Amino acid sequence: MIRRWLPWFIVAVAAALLVVPIDPELVERVYSTRAYLLWQSRLTFVSNGVPFALFDLLLGLAAVTAAWITASAVRGFRRGRRWRAIGIAVSRALTAAAVLYLWFLASWGLNYRRVPLLDRLELERPAPTSASVAQMGQQAVERLNTLYAAAHARPAGNPWHDARLRAAYQQTLRYLSNGPPALPGRLKQSVLGPYFRWASVDGMIDPFALEVLANPDLLPFEQPFVACHEWAHLGGYADESEASFVGWLTCVRGDEAAQYSAWLFLYWEISSLVGAADRAALAAALAPGPRADIAAVVDRIRRGQLPRLRAISWTAYDQYLKANRVEEGVRSYDAVITLLARARFTDNWVPVLRQRAGGTPAVSRSGRPGPPPRV
Repeated sequence: MIRRWLPWFIVAVAAALLVVPIDPELVERVYSTRAYLLWQSRLTFVSNGVPFALFDLLLGLAAVTAAWITASAVRGFRRGRRWRAIGIAVSRALTAAAVLYLWFLASWGLNYRRVPLLDRLELERPAPTSASVAQMGQQAVERLNTLYAAAHARPAGNPWHDARLRAAYQQTLRYLSNGPPALPGRLKQSVLGPYFRWASVDGMIDPFALEVLANPDLLPFEQPFVACHEWAHLGGYADESEASFVGWLTCVRGDEAAQYSAWLFLYWEISSLVGAADRAALAAALAPGPRADIAAVVDRIRRGQLPRLRAISWTAYDQYLKANRVEEGVRSYDAVITLLARARFTDNWVPVLRQRAGGTPAVSRSGRPGPPPRV
């Protein structure tokens, strides 16, 4: 009896967790800053020790499971038990999907339901205007022009082996949370590499084994920010804008190459948001070096991209984000500008967190008070 009803119980639990709201404060306090980080440091330690992508094994297991369910259904049809075969196949498929979803939630996915960073940060500016975003773009151009020579002075190494960048990652997370430290992940290649190239995807984390998968075509000066963005996901920041915010703050604490990578990302983001006139003004202000790097990125993307597949992939990802309560969908990527423009910072881009009732911070914070930087 238990064996008969257990699959449907698993499906019911997964369905309930898919639709039933969970208090974000509870997720933040119990899961995202406690249980998850303890789990992440252990699982990522294991996945870092494996030279290949564990996600590829999971894809293989999913393919084998799908083939087994299909073969079983075909055998049932041949024996004349059509409706029974359909029922068994549906039951097995739903159970497999439910198990995978529960694993996803427990391993990483509940971070989508934590308290948004915009609600935890102290804000000192109104929503960004076209003028303020263009001003940020000018700052990005200035920093790119200044950092270019130093960033290209020596060959870029693997971000995972960069001790300063790893320390900056830990420091940035401490500014935002008082939970256990998260562990950065090595950048791995995957069988998904061609798909990343065709769909213009720079990287992703494997939410089941908590490892980082990267586009094999990334240029050296792109890698630091992509790594830090994915490390932010590993640190429990599931929302894309929040991961970019944490990744950007990590990179600006790194060496010149990491800082250059961060400002290059910000330049891209702002260029996609401002009008044609502002975009042209920003491009004209670039020095030859940064302009050549941007041209190289554009060439990399155009050379490998399959536009139709890219459109389909990003539409599917938009639906995935919305299913995980990210109402903006893929537009959440652009929200990093709002976070950077509105948040209050002390010296060296240290974010200030809101105070709870009674004068205590929402989570512990570090950093010496000082004037906010110009944005």
